[in-house]
Amino acid sequence: MFRPKVPTMPQPTGLTTPPAVVEPTAVTPHAPASTAATPALNRSVVQLTPGTVLALVGGGTAVVLVVGAVLVSMLLAVALTAASVAVCALTVRSVIARR
Repeated sequence: MFRPKVPTMPQPTGLTTPPAVVEPTAVTPHAPASTAATPALNRSVVQLTPGTVLALVGGGTAVVLVVGAVLVSMLLAVALTAASVAVCALTVRSVIARR
């Protein structure tokens, strides 16, 4: 009753094909036709002005405050639920004890 039943692996049925033989191919390196250096692409540089730095700091602060408020409210909800369950348990216990 308490012994585990180990499933048995059935043998394959039908015709099985042998694995295909893969023959290696020779790789010949190809030298590039021209060795001219490619010019560097012009990329735009991100410039941080005092206004953008202030906006980034303000946005980060807002995100931290919102996430903190959400976490604190969730913690408060859990604490209130635990307190109400404890009050219910005490009430049920006192009602049962009086009988």
